Amino acid sequence: MTRPETTRLVMKFGGTSMGDLERIRRAARIIAAEAAKGKQIAVVVSAMAGKTNELVAWTDGAGPAAAGLPLSDDEYDVVVASGEQVTSGLLALTLRNMGLNARSWMGWQIPIITDDAHGRARIEDVPGDVLGAAVDSGQIAIVPGFQGVTRDGRITTLGRGGSDTSAVAVAAALGAPCDIYTDVDGVYTTDPRIESRARRLEKVSYEEMLEMASLGAKVLQTRSVELAMAKQVPVRVLSSFIEPDENGNLPENAGTLICDEDEIVEKRIVSGVTMSRDEARITLLGLADRTDAPADVFTRLAEANVNVDMIVQSQARTEGAVNLTFTTGRRDAQRAAEMMTAAKAELGFEELRIDADVAKISVIGVGMRSHAGVAQTMFRALADKGVKFQAISTSEIKISVLIEDAYSELAVRALHAAYGLDAL
Repeated sequence: MTRPETTRLVMKFGGTSMGDLERIRRAARIIAAEAAKGKQIAVVVSAMAGKTNELVAWTDGAGPAAAGLPLSDDEYDVVVASGEQVTSGLLALTLRNMGLNARSWMGWQIPIITDDAHGRARIEDVPGDVLGAAVDSGQIAIVPGFQGVTRDGRITTLGRGGSDTSAVAVAAALGAPCDIYTDVDGVYTTDPRIESRARRLEKVSYEEMLEMASLGAKVLQTRSVELAMAKQVPVRVLSSFIEPDENGNLPENAGTLICDEDEIVEKRIVSGVTMSRDEARITLLGLADRTDAPADVFTRLAEANVNVDMIVQSQARTEGAVNLTFTTGRRDAQRAAEMMTAAKAELGFEELRIDADVAKISVIGVGMRSHAGVAQTMFRALADKGVKFQAISTSEIKISVLIEDAYSELAVRALHAAYGLDAL
C-alpha cells in the first residue's frame, strides 16, 4: 500500500483493543513491532470498552440533571475524559515494562485545542512541534483520544467516536499516516454478519468511506474521515487482534487503506452496500400548499439541530394541500414530531405520522460518476425480491432507498449479489 515518505506513524487503538490488561499487552506488542522497524510513533487510545458509558451514568446520577438544574457540560467533560487518561497511562507502563521509551501526553499538554462546545467539541488546532520533538527523539508518545482543551484551559470531549478524529488530527499535525486498529480487519463490501460472502476491500477512497460512515458503516467516525480527506492523511483500518510473528513482523498488506481516489487504479462501479436501522420517517399530511411551507418546516428543524435526510413531497387528497415526508435519526424523531405538533396551527397541516420501522439501504461507489445503469440494477434487484421503497436520495457516488425494516437484510444481500461484490 502506498505510504508517504516518513518514518513517523500514528497508531490508534479503540475501546475493544484497550478492553483489559491482556489486550493492552497485545496492543503494546503491535506497537513494539512497528518501533523495531525504526518508526517514530505516536499512539492515540480510547477508554476501555464500556468505561465511557459508566462515567456518563455517574455524571447523570451526580450532576445537575439529578437535581433538576441546568446541565454543566464542562464538568461532564472532566469526568468522561478520564477513561482515556487511564488507558494512556496503562499502555505507557506496559511499553516501559517491555524496555521501550514511552510516555503519556494529555490533551492539554500537546495541546489539542478545541472550541468550547463541551461534550461535542471540534478540534481547531494541534501544534505538531511538542509531540513531533518527542517522537523524533525516540519516545513513543501515548495520547488520550476523545479529549482536548479550550483556549482558556478547560477540558473538552469530542463526542462519541471522537478518538478516531483525535488520531487523524494528530497524524495531520505530525505529517504522518494513521493506522486505526479496531475489532474488524478492514472495510468490507457490506456487513459480514449479514452477508457471509462480503469481501474486504484493499483500498477505499475518502469520498466512499465518508458516505459509508454516514450511511451506517460503523468502522470509522464520520468526522475523522472528513478531516482525513481535508488534510490528505492516509488512514489504514486494521485488526487489533493480529500478533507479530516469531520474527516480530506484522502481516503484510493487511487491512484497508483509505486514500485519495487517484491512488485506486481499478475503480469499481459500486464498492459497498450499507444499512442503517437508525432511521425514522415523519409525514405531515395535508400540509398547506404554500411556497414557504417546506421552508418553515425545515427551518424549525434546523434551529433545533435535527438533521434531515430524505425528503419527499406528494399531492394530498385535500385540494390545496400536500403531504411532506422526511427522515431523521430515531433519536431525534420523537423530538421532531413533538416540535411539529406544537407548531401545527402555524405550519397548517392536518395530521402527523411517525414510523420507526424503516431502514436506509445504500449503494456507494466512485465508479457511479462514469457508469449508467446503477439505479436500474438497484431497483430491479429490489423488485425481484418484492421489496418496495418509500423514498430515495442520491449523490454523485451513492443511491439510498428507504424500505421496511423487515426487508433490510434481504435487500442488502440482493444488492451485494446484483453488483457482483461477492466476486471481487
